[in-house]
Amino acid sequence: MQGYLSLVLHAHLPFVRHPEHEKFLEESWLFEAVTETYLPLLQIMDGWRRDQLEARITLSLSPTLCAMLLDPLLRGRYVRHLDGLIELAEKEIHRTHWDRAFRDQAWHYHDRFSRARQTWKQYDGNLVHAFKQFQDEGRLEIITTAATHALLPLMAGHPASLRGQIFTARDHYRSCFGRDPRGIWLPECAYAGGVEEFLQVAGIRWFILDTHGVLHARPRPRNGTFAPIFTPNGVAAFGRDFDSSRQVWSKHEGYPGDPRYRDFYRDIGFDLDFDYVKPYLPSPDNRGFTGLKYYRITGAAGPKQIYQRDHALQAASTHAAHFLDERLAQVKQIAPLLDRPPIIVAPYDAELFGHWWYEGPEFLDFLARKLCNEQKILSLITPGEYLHRHETNQVATPGASSWGEEGYWRVWLNETNEWIYPHLQIAQEWMSGLAAKFPTATGLTARALRQAARELLLAQASDWPFILRAGTSPDYARRRVKDHLLRFLALHEQLTVTQVDEKWLAEIESRDNLFPEVDWTYWR
Repeated sequence: MQGYLSLVLHAHLPFVRHPEHEKFLEESWLFEAVTETYLPLLQIMDGWRRDQLEARITLSLSPTLCAMLLDPLLRGRYVRHLDGLIELAEKEIHRTHWDRAFRDQAWHYHDRFSRARQTWKQYDGNLVHAFKQFQDEGRLEIITTAATHALLPLMAGHPASLRGQIFTARDHYRSCFGRDPRGIWLPECAYAGGVEEFLQVAGIRWFILDTHGVLHARPRPRNGTFAPIFTPNGVAAFGRDFDSSRQVWSKHEGYPGDPRYRDFYRDIGFDLDFDYVKPYLPSPDNRGFTGLKYYRITGAAGPKQIYQRDHALQAASTHAAHFLDERLAQVKQIAPLLDRPPIIVAPYDAELFGHWWYEGPEFLDFLARKLCNEQKILSLITPGEYLHRHETNQVATPGASSWGEEGYWRVWLNETNEWIYPHLQIAQEWMSGLAAKFPTATGLTARALRQAARELLLAQASDWPFILRAGTSPDYARRRVKDHLLRFLALHEQLTVTQVDEKWLAEIESRDNLFPEVDWTYWR
């Protein structure tokens, strides 16, 4: 082998759980991702295991996502959601009986959802344990991210909050996978000097940066992004490969924009009679996505054309071959210039594959099979395995960076969301005060301290400022930040001035029930 390819998929969703409502719109974010991304990924990995392919990839599972995937309430609601999809597909088979093009697609969806239910049952509805099995078999490397996906550079002024996010994530990973994480996905690939100090203490060996985070390191990296650099304290930083990113992510050149692929936005939840689709909508009072979509992207001009599954799969196969050819060309050009085989690190949001890009899982499957069976130059590897094989690397200090707009953190700190951070700064300082005041609390006081830590962690999530900037669900994001901060302030007052209200505490514990053993002393 002359080089390595490392595919890294980042699976994350904000913690959304509302037991106080029978059906809640934003819980559909999880249900859609399970049906369209996580279950299809398990299915293709089952195929790789069956066919004995040496296809190792890296998957980051965020602590908030794992908490939701393990939650009995949300698992029960997901089963109800999936049964509804199968029922809707059956209705569509009858409705489209005399329209061959639509009928074939209705059967496709019925088969797709039925196989999803079969895979769900195969793993007893525990997808965290399912992915753990693949890691235990050596077929997958699972990494973590910050506890609630907080943008770590914006906490640089309060080291205790960095420690709280990173150590809580490590502890939760340990409870899920029976070992400590060796790698971490820095939320939004956002880095600023000092973060690696807490990674080292947590036992984390490596992380990923955007391209310019490595290229702007000091001194300049001799191998560019084709080998990791060691930060001065020995934690490795891998740089995202620009070309492999552009071919998938680019709005103009990326594969998902091909007109043969399924259009994400054209859904029967908007096209058909409201009363007909109402029982299957994420919010029964408003139109929304059902997951059944009959049209392809088509192009900018003219009306949408009907989706043809066989044409879309052919496009996915062609794009996988093109992606592999481009990586082989990179390796052939670069390998003679380096003192080791180059590694091409290709990180993506996992939800791109299946949710946003419907044919994305098939693209991954085609790519892995072509890579394992049709060439001998490039092999799949995880960053952790690369470090095991190549223990000596250049020492350099990365540049501050993220993979967001303009390469830094403007998305998460701008005129739409800047109001959040003064409140967070005060809450962070007060959390440190609580940790110093109650280093060995027990009973009701310990419960209140753990809940205060949970509320602060949830308020720190990068998802809320991102949503406020994107404008997708701004009212919900604003309410979540305010609710968590207000609960934290109330807990602080009860712990320092009045007394803990056990009935109210039990209520909010049952609502925000993640990280049951969170250690509040991390904020000391």
